[in-house]
Amino acid sequence: MPAKENTFSTGGAWAAILAAGIGCFTFGLLADLSESSKKVSGFLNIYHPTGDLSGKSTGAVVIWLIAWAILHYTWKNKAPKSPGIIAFLSIALVIASLVATFPPFFEMISGH
Repeated sequence: MPAKENTFSTGGAWAAILAAGIGCFTFGLLADLSESSKKVSGFLNIYHPTGDLSGKSTGAVVIWLIAWAILHYTWKNKAPKSPGIIAFLSIALVIASLVATFPPFFEMISGH
């Protein structure tokens, strides 16, 4: 009798990792956009005591959840063929978000 091969579906985990990178990048992008434009900053001002931070964080969480839902639904019963690319992309998105929220960077692109 042949040995039973163990197969694991890691797609759900990779979906969560990539969605986290997408959410982080969204926050960095919204931070830069709000620093660059008073109009965007005003639009993101959902809760006045916190200012545009309320819209940046809410927007990033909404995009994170949407990305996670779509990726999880797509990958839940699969093992991605190239997890290294997903890991690299996730790390790159997190690094890009860190750069985007670094004050000298967004001051440079906003012209302050």
